[in-house]
Amino acid sequence: MTGAGDPPAGQLSAAMREQLSGGTHEGLATFAKQPFVADPADLDAWAPDVAVVGAPFDISTTHRPGARFGPRALRASAYHPGTYAMDLDVEIFDWLRVVDHGDVLCPHGQTERSHAAIRERVRGVASRGIVPVVIGGDHSITWPSATAVAESLPDGQRLGVVHFDAHADTADSLDGNLASHGTPMRRLIESGAVLGRHFVQIGLRGYWPGAETFAWMREQGMRWHTMQEVWERGVKAVMADAVAEALDGADRLYVSVDIDVLDPGYAPGTGTPEPGGMSPADLLRVVRELALRTDVVALDVVEVSPPYDHADLTVNNAHRVVFEFLAGLAARRRDAGLAPRD
Repeated sequence: MTGAGDPPAGQLSAAMREQLSGGTHEGLATFAKQPFVADPADLDAWAPDVAVVGAPFDISTTHRPGARFGPRALRASAYHPGTYAMDLDVEIFDWLRVVDHGDVLCPHGQTERSHAAIRERVRGVASRGIVPVVIGGDHSITWPSATAVAESLPDGQRLGVVHFDAHADTADSLDGNLASHGTPMRRLIESGAVLGRHFVQIGLRGYWPGAETFAWMREQGMRWHTMQEVWERGVKAVMADAVAEALDGADRLYVSVDIDVLDPGYAPGTGTPEPGGMSPADLLRVVRELALRTDVVALDVVEVSPPYDHADLTVNNAHRVVFEFLAGLAARRRDAGLAPRD
């Protein structure tokens, strides 16, 4: 209900504009200082292109917890870089309307209820044709999030996934937990939300999972590109193959970025750091190109654990993953001849 002095729906009051005008150290902590629109019904009035959703859930981690603090850190601790993407010559928020849709409430110790709440909130965004950007949280949140996006596609359309990670996350279970952060991709495939042949992974390395799990992945038609391949062939060649593979029969793409795809020297604040990973220069440009060149309908960035971070390295790199994604979407709207957003 609005009062006589309230601004029209979809507009900010002067007081709220002031709260959103400063740096991340002051005022209201929303992602990139964008409007806070918490009520799903208000999304209709605002009609944003993108809605940022926090998923502060990390009880499915196996090693170091702390990713529940990721959404807050990306809003309040990341260095605010400005909004002009110089490589694309685009002022992001001139061409893209973005709102912060708040956090999913994840009850302590209750995986099923938390995952159901994530699924419902992301569905409320995606079903309106708005691109959800989901900030985790551990990687188990991709199971409910990508499921909600798949359910929101028009009849007959299939969702493809491009997954950046040091780990495949396709275990059957870990310590009996079917909803571990090491199992979400298996759950997505087994449920039918995403077909195995529409699933592409980039950055795998290290010593887990084992041969039996990779055999299961081959049976599903999954495709993956290890860091060894990236090192041998180069990131541009691997990325071209990955996009073609993900769209081989799929209509839209969901991009999932586990920040541990980066080498721990760039992202120490994560639950399962694995040496030998990607550099931010490569990851940021690849995510940007996906948003610019393909029909990406959702992004998640997960496994940022601020308690283990140093000098906000991980937080800032994860923040820039989202910014490069938004820059790609903005440039795509501009290049398509669409009108700027007011």
